[in-house]
Amino acid sequence: MGSRGFPYPEVKLRARLFLITPRVVDAATFAPQLEAALSAGDVASLLIAPDAATENDLQAIAETLVPIAQKHDVAALVAGNSRVMGRARADGIHIEAGEEALKEAVETLQPKSIVGAGNLRARHEAMEAGEAGADYIFFGLIDLEEGEEAHRKTIDLGAWWAELFEPPCVLLSGRSMASVEACARTGADFVALRAAVWEHPDGPAAAITEANAILDRVALELPDAE
Repeated sequence: MGSRGFPYPEVKLRARLFLITPRVVDAATFAPQLEAALSAGDVASLLIAPDAATENDLQAIAETLVPIAQKHDVAALVAGNSRVMGRARADGIHIEAGEEALKEAVETLQPKSIVGAGNLRARHEAMEAGEAGADYIFFGLIDLEEGEEAHRKTIDLGAWWAELFEPPCVLLSGRSMASVEACARTGADFVALRAAVWEHPDGPAAAITEANAILDRVALELPDAE
């Protein structure tokens, strides 16, 4: 991934934001919202993961959103479809289909493209994904609606992983901005936001500004931040 968000840092300083598109995306109307969000502050990556999209729909969405993300030096990732990823010239793929699919993606797409692993429900699954060569380990289930807070299991898995393993981990927050802080305090490398940004009462730009302020504050308070 190079400079776009998933190098292994020598010193862990500060979590960064990992945005996920809304479940329903109309590319034309969503593009200005994404532009506003990415113009408002630091974002490492964007996962393009609309629900129930056909390949043609996903292709159209990705072709609109990938250039916006890359213009802001944000890594654009496509959920589960390497053909769409390649045609849209995205930076990588997010794999949720299990270990064999992950191994195939790692073998065929790295090092040119990022390969991330999600839908990891247990420690052994996360360790297998790390051993398979995933560029990041994602905790939290993107196929479920977020609650107000991050799921307790997500927090526990993230804290365990961040303490013991080198590959970066991403934790899915809840709808509340308080959940951003809870995720960041685990020592995770990235905090994933979905509804918390796109449904923020003051708009996505305000959400990104608020989330980054939280990450700045947590970074100063964590024991290993110097």
